[in-house]
Amino acid sequence: MTSQSRVRRESGFSLLEVLVAMAIMMVVTGTIFQLVNPSQATSQVQPEVQDMQQRMRVSSDTLFKDLVMSGAGVYQGATTGSLLGFFAPIIPRKTGRTNPDGYQTAYTDRITLTYIPNTYSQTTISSPMPPQSSELKVTNQPNCPIVQPLCGFTEGMEVIIFDNTGHFDTFTVTNVQADAAHLQHRGQDLNWTYDVGAQVTQIHSTSYYLDTTTHQLMYYDGSDQPATPVADNVVGLRFDYYGDPNPPTQPKPATGQANCLYDATGSYLGGSMQTLTTGGGSLAPMPISMFTDGPWCGGGSNQFDADLYRVRKVRVTIRVQTPNAMFRGTDSTLFVNSGTATSGQKFIPDLVTSFEVSPRNMNLSR
Repeated sequence: MTSQSRVRRESGFSLLEVLVAMAIMMVVTGTIFQLVNPSQATSQVQPEVQDMQQRMRVSSDTLFKDLVMSGAGVYQGATTGSLLGFFAPIIPRKTGRTNPDGYQTAYTDRITLTYIPNTYSQTTISSPMPPQSSELKVTNQPNCPIVQPLCGFTEGMEVIIFDNTGHFDTFTVTNVQADAAHLQHRGQDLNWTYDVGAQVTQIHSTSYYLDTTTHQLMYYDGSDQPATPVADNVVGLRFDYYGDPNPPTQPKPATGQANCLYDATGSYLGGSMQTLTTGGGSLAPMPISMFTDGPWCGGGSNQFDADLYRVRKVRVTIRVQTPNAMFRGTDSTLFVNSGTATSGQKFIPDLVTSFEVSPRNMNLSR
């Protein structure tokens, strides 16, 4: 082999060949990154989506459980039945002792749900209860467990007193005198003078509302304790109501007593209330404005619109967002709060869920 051929064989790439090779390498590398990039986006997006679904599940389950129980009433003693036979178990506002909404207001993003839980702590008062009193004299029911003093009423228990005139008050038990059948309580003065036979029972009363500042679904039990969050990054909450198309005729108090629907002689007072159109179903949509025009039932800060006696179904709509702005775009139909995402691969639209609940204890007559 000649030296000339050996040199030609061992020489390197020319500049042109190097440039062509680099170009090919860049094309191949770019293609690989294009294939890998969607996988990276998916790995970032998927945990966020799962977190949103979990927060939606918690929010929906929490609201559903209290909604479906709303209206459950006394089930032992002389007077039993749904709370709807006494007062409205569903009220479209926040109630309680800390910053309650005014009784003449109604909102689509807050609700108060009331029912009596599974408890032996159900009885009646044995002496009249004036508004300023801090002590209740109650009847020790014969079916109360012997091992539980005074039907199981305990300090710190939230209880309600109500009668068949639409009045009710809630308070916290501070002392139980079992031998004397007395309950002492704290809280504001009552709104009504309750007569012998008024119901006293443990109560579950909860307000849910949307805190638009912190984007949290809030839970408040009506006591002196502050509200607590149920879920974060909730950016939409709406309650829509459906009820009987005809004005309510119940509850009707005993002869000589009056409420918001009947005077003391038994004459009906609800003739001015609106008759609704069902649109083909058995229930009619009830606009929120119906709950702010009276007639007013109950007393004091616990008054409520008589149309709330008609509610039979509630539709709940919840909207949650991803907390990370890098996954939110600027389309107002997809995002309540805009973010910085520009690629569709990293868009996580707000998650919206709607469901309807017909509380069984408010549909017993249907």
